[in-house]
Amino acid sequence: MSKTPQTKRDFIAEHVRTIPRSGIRDFFDIVQSMENVVSLGIGEPGFVTPWHIREAAIYALERGKTGYTSNFGLLKLRRGISRYVRDNFAVEYDPNTEILVTVGVSEALDIALRATINPGDEVLYHEPCYVSYHPSVVLAHGLAKAIQTRAVDNFALRAEDIAATVTSRTRAIMLNFPTNPTGATLTQGKWKRLRAPAWTTICW
Repeated sequence: MSKTPQTKRDFIAEHVRTIPRSGIRDFFDIVQSMENVVSLGIGEPGFVTPWHIREAAIYALERGKTGYTSNFGLLKLRRGISRYVRDNFAVEYDPNTEILVTVGVSEALDIALRATINPGDEVLYHEPCYVSYHPSVVLAHGLAKAIQTRAVDNFALRAEDIAATVTSRTRAIMLNFPTNPTGATLTQGKWKRLRAPAWTTICW
C-alpha cells in the first residue's frame, strides 16, 4: 500500500489552510521598503510613540516589572478602563470580574469568538471590513457570513439586511463602528434596531 507524499502544508489543519494570506500584510511589507511613505494599511499612526509613554515603559523595566500579571490584566489599569467607560459611555463594568485587558482588538476578538462560538455556529459580519474578521470566525470553527453594505447608504448596516441573512444557526453578529476601512458610523437609533437578545453581539 503506497503512502501519499506529505508536504509541510499537509501538516497544517484543513480549516487553517483555507485562509488566504492577508493582502494588507503584503502591502505593509512593500511600504516598509520605501522611504518617506506613511502606511495607512494597519491603523498605525505616522509618528512614533510619544516619549512620556516610552519613558514609562523603560522605567517599568528598570524597576523589574517583567513578570506575569493577572490573566485579567493589571487591576489599576482595569479600574482606569472602568472609569473611562462609565464617564464616556454611561456603562458600568466591574473591574474585578468584567474587564479583561488584551494586547489589541484582534486578540480580544479571537478570545470572544472562542468563548462563545460552537463548531458550525454562524457569525454575521458586515463588509467592507478589516481583513481579519472572516479568518477569526474560521479559526473558532464558526461559519462566517458577510452582510454587504452600500455606498448609497453611507455603508451603514441595515436591520433588514440582517433579517435577510440571519438563520436558526446564527450565534453572533460582529459590529465595527466607526468601520475600517469605510469610516461608516452607527447612530444610537440604528443600533437599537439591530439588537437581538438571542445573539452574542461583539462590538469594538
